[in-house]
Amino acid sequence: MQDGKNLIIAILLCLVVIVGWSYVSEYMGWVRKPDPAIVAQQQQAQQQAAQQQQAQQTAATAQQAMPVFTPAPGRDLTVNSPLYEAVFHTGGGALRSFKLKQYQTGLAVDSPLVNLVDPKTAAVAPLGLVVNSQPSWSTGQWSVEGNENGLNIGAGQQGVLRFDGEVDNLRVIREMTFSSDTYLIREKVRVVNTTDQARSVRVSYTVAADASNAAGDRYDAMRLAWDNDGSLGEESSPKTLETTGAQVAGKIYWAGTMSTYFLAAVLPGDTSNVTVKGRMQQNVFRAAVEEPEVMLGPGQERELTVSYWVGPKERAKLAAVSDQLAKSIDLGMFHVIAKGLLWLLEFFQKYVNNWGVAIILLTVLIKALFWPLTAKSYASMEKMKKLQPHMVAIREKHKDNKELMNKEVMALYKTYGVNPASGCVPILIQMPVFFGLYQALLTSIELRHAPFITYLPGTDIIWLADLSAKDPFYITPVVMGLTMFIQQKMSPPATDPTQQKIMMFLPLIFTAMFLSFPSGLVVYWLVNNILSIAQQRMMAKKFSTSAAK
Repeated sequence: MQDGKNLIIAILLCLVVIVGWSYVSEYMGWVRKPDPAIVAQQQQAQQQAAQQQQAQQTAATAQQAMPVFTPAPGRDLTVNSPLYEAVFHTGGGALRSFKLKQYQTGLAVDSPLVNLVDPKTAAVAPLGLVVNSQPSWSTGQWSVEGNENGLNIGAGQQGVLRFDGEVDNLRVIREMTFSSDTYLIREKVRVVNTTDQARSVRVSYTVAADASNAAGDRYDAMRLAWDNDGSLGEESSPKTLETTGAQVAGKIYWAGTMSTYFLAAVLPGDTSNVTVKGRMQQNVFRAAVEEPEVMLGPGQERELTVSYWVGPKERAKLAAVSDQLAKSIDLGMFHVIAKGLLWLLEFFQKYVNNWGVAIILLTVLIKALFWPLTAKSYASMEKMKKLQPHMVAIREKHKDNKELMNKEVMALYKTYGVNPASGCVPILIQMPVFFGLYQALLTSIELRHAPFITYLPGTDIIWLADLSAKDPFYITPVVMGLTMFIQQKMSPPATDPTQQKIMMFLPLIFTAMFLSFPSGLVVYWLVNNILSIAQQRMMAKKFSTSAAK
């Protein structure tokens, strides 16, 4: 018993000694307190270890949430819609072919369909993604979810293709949506960082087109184009695109490759801080639209939205997507007038079912609207005719004194109440209408392969079978030049000999210019000249009758 008590007392004494010693040593400075910096480092190390463990758990959870990825051999999938037949390669979702069912390459009935992605274009993988500078079609591994036999999209329907892949150690899921009534392809891109490390991610979207999709002349050239904050920009120089390329950054609504009648463009979902890069390689125009770089932590993902337009430049369908995309049809500085004239042209075409006849009716309407102005111009010209003998006399009298000659000419004008500029003003007023109609006819895809007079009268020789192409026999531009010559003969000659020579050569100059013009434009100008001659004769007859009275 006594031994037990002694043991308890000994234990208590030991505790008193230990506790007391710690207090005494701390008080005396014998035992140092832990360094605060060392404690902070230890705490930071513990936090980093906890964060790393949490990141690993998050990444593991994300990996478990993602479907198991099983790469599959690449193969072709066909998407059939009422508007097009598109072939995609499952190894990244790039286009192999894109045939337009409503457009043919030639006038013959059995001409092939227009293919906006021919074999040369397919070789550069349009609609392929570039993730961190890694082309998805050559460096990634892919499989397709469902739709083993492709898609058949009926009228009023939609269809979806999903491509699942890994690019640059990132999980990438592409979901493309197709609609039966538009050439617009909408896409959601899901990029997931399934690693345990933070990753930077930059995604680019691509489109391409072979230069052969354009006629190659000055009226239909392939080019790189974009809309930067509402302003249309273009680069059509093959030399520039082959060497330095083109690059632009800003608020990009769309960018891509286009000809006068067809467009392949990317429409980024986020238009701010977008970069467009374009080049031409082996006659293929390529454009890449690059999103801003973002950082993804372990297990984080980013969802991007983007759309593609691959198809003809039909105004109504483009405008249904966005006003900016509709600007890919460049109607020039008089675009308001051009739009109105196009509306009238389509209105006439609905009733006559012939675009050439519609152009003639539109020309007649324009001529009728400007009748008072042209009548005033012709009245001034008739007055000038009467003054011609006096003008000749003054010129002969003062041929060595130009200043005095001009002074007497102006006095003559004032005496007879003639304004020499009055004949030019009506023409100047009509010029915006001409330029507006010029742009409207030049860019209207409705005139492509639209016939006017298909065969030369009395023969089976194809003639004006395509109003977007030049007259193959140059008949209409030559006749147009003759009508201009007749107009010159009916107008009073210029007082200055140099001006007379220039006016004499104008019909030849215009004829040479119009030889390569689309025949739809030549028809307009020719009909306008014929109506002008008829109006001029009527006015001359009216003035001669008035003079006789």
